[in-house]
Amino acid sequence: MVKDAEANADADKQRRALAEARNNAEALVHQTEKQLEEFGEKVSAEDKSSIETAISELKEVKDGEDVEAIQQKTQAVLQAAMKLGEAMYAQQQASGGDEGGSDDTTPDGDDVVDAEFTEVDGDDKKKSA
Repeated sequence: MVKDAEANADADKQRRALAEARNNAEALVHQTEKQLEEFGEKVSAEDKSSIETAISELKEVKDGEDVEAIQQKTQAVLQAAMKLGEAMYAQQQASGGDEGGSDDTTPDGDDVVDAEFTEVDGDDKKKSA
């Protein structure tokens, strides 16, 4: 039984590498498509097209058996998606940095007041009375 395990160790490593490459590719495709949907208007049409092309090429190879091809296409998507990140960062810097805002208003315009309070249990009231 140990000999069988040793004999199949290389095949197991290859299957594991393939599974990891496929999982990484699938996660990257999902994440990049989501970011492209949310922030796609912030990049040029050329950059958006290159990101979409890289994603479609990765989708074509991710279900195949070639681990090296999957990893290469994954890297291509990562490189293309950097343009999206750069555009998001540049716009954030141009708009003053803090997109979340640090003013004390909520999105609907209500003022928010920070306050400190001390919680008093019912037992504390009985003891002090």
